[in-house]
Amino acid sequence: MATGLPFTVIPTTHTQAPPEAPPPPVYEVPVGIKAIGQRKETDSMGSIDVPADRYWGAQTQRSLVHFSIGDDRMPKAVYHAYGYVKKAAAIVNGRDGRLPHWKADLIGRVADEVIAGDLDEDFPLYVFQTGSGTQSNMNVNEVISNRAIQLVGGTLGSKSPVHPNDDVNMGQSSNDTFPTAMHIAAVHEITGRLLPNAEALQAAITSKAREWVQVVKIGRTHLQDAVPLTVGQEWSGYATQLSDALERIKATLPALRLLSAGGTAVGTGLNAPEGFGTAIASELAKLTVQHFETAPNKFAAQGGLDAMVAASAGLRALAVPLMKFANDIRWLASGPRCGIGELLLPANEPGSSIMPGKVNPTQCEAMVMVCIQVLSEDSCIAFAGSQGNFELNAMRPIIINNFLHSARILGDACTKPRTTDEVAE
Repeated sequence: MATGLPFTVIPTTHTQAPPEAPPPPVYEVPVGIKAIGQRKETDSMGSIDVPADRYWGAQTQRSLVHFSIGDDRMPKAVYHAYGYVKKAAAIVNGRDGRLPHWKADLIGRVADEVIAGDLDEDFPLYVFQTGSGTQSNMNVNEVISNRAIQLVGGTLGSKSPVHPNDDVNMGQSSNDTFPTAMHIAAVHEITGRLLPNAEALQAAITSKAREWVQVVKIGRTHLQDAVPLTVGQEWSGYATQLSDALERIKATLPALRLLSAGGTAVGTGLNAPEGFGTAIASELAKLTVQHFETAPNKFAAQGGLDAMVAASAGLRALAVPLMKFANDIRWLASGPRCGIGELLLPANEPGSSIMPGKVNPTQCEAMVMVCIQVLSEDSCIAFAGSQGNFELNAMRPIIINNFLHSARILGDACTKPRTTDEVAE
């Protein structure tokens, strides 16, 4: 493959697999291991005890020992996205003859369980781990391997007949698959929750702007009375701000849809077959029904995380007008007798423990707190995004953790404030 360097990196040559032996029978075993105590799992460092009722292996267990930092766990959405990555890789490797078809199908079957969340309890790792996400990648590899072994009646921990590295991780590296999973999880959160919820809020505000277009009120600048305008005109400003912010978020999606899979360790594609990146991106596009493509330059995709930083800036662009909107509602509803009192907030909960009948703008306050959190997490993401060194940005776990958290709470907050029920006096 071309590298842009004064020499050419020749990918590792992969030979066709020998003729397939008869596949083992696959049993209909429900998810779960009925065992107590410990079992031995091994890796390149030796053996370690693992809970006998869990699917993970030695590298996951070592991570739990050495990186039990705080209470923050890697978001499950990352693992669900990883399920797509492992299934796509298995499909490509099986189709091209590097994996026996039955093994590729078995890995794909277990990957479907990962995607569905059926194996969530076996993804226990903390956010603050190796910055490349290696331990989370191996967590997925080990879980898929042991679950596949269980389905064919094998011995858990034996790595046979489905090996976590040689089979599940074939043609892959944590350095290219973790950012691929990050992008998949980010796109799903944006398109599946954030945009639909924020667009519904924007539409509701637009509706109220039209409804109140004839209601005259006083305008204010510098917190002081200015000249008249209508409530509809004021709310049209809110609606347009949100509409513009949503367009900024949508503008970040094309870069998120470029995937680093196929770059392996440093972007050269070493240990992956020629065309693997393009093939796996094509499969991921089919599996996720998203327009994913292979990143044209894997060195940029792996050495930096600029697409994630830009997407976080898009979340910030939404948080800013949402905070203004929520704060305006709080001011305009203040009083109601001794303040501005232009809006009546719905009394959907008691506002005080000692003043019966008091109604507070609690949902607006919640929105403001969400926006403060998002702005803070965006600063964290930007800082982490600047910390790429040479061929790898090793701050990935905190970037995806903060991004998914920001997108989730913004999307949720857009459905909670009942601003559409407020009544202008």
